Amino acid sequence: MEVVVVKNDKEMKDALYVRRTVFVDEQQVPEEEEIDQFEQDSIHFVLYDESKPIGAGRYRIFDEYGKVERICILKESRKGGSGKTLMNKIEEYAKKNGAPALKLNAQIQAIPFYSKLGYEVVSEEFLDAGIPHKTMKKKLS
Repeated sequence: MEVVVVKNDKEMKDALYVRRTVFVDEQQVPEEEEIDQFEQDSIHFVLYDESKPIGAGRYRIFDEYGKVERICILKESRKGGSGKTLMNKIEEYAKKNGAPALKLNAQIQAIPFYSKLGYEVVSEEFLDAGIPHKTMKKKLS
């Protein structure tokens, strides 16, 4: 598995393919909510298994934090450390670019995954695209 920072149209199409498959098709998030006004301001990442895109996410600066968003892995690829591989690359990028901490809005079922990576819940539950979430933060060392 390899995570790349999106540098061209093909890689961006691969990232959007994974996001649409997971969020729009699987979780029924309206596409106009999934693809939003922050696409141009974000650094995008794609996780490949050989040449097949299986994961995606994005990163942007928000207030004093690096904000991790749209983390997703195709259903058939969710075992075997793919999510951790993707998150490690985004965290490495954030550290290299001076972010002191990261923030993300985790779907409730994903909180145990992010907790294992060192994120802590810092909010009450809220709905985003009709899905329950909590905000989580992690200090980068």
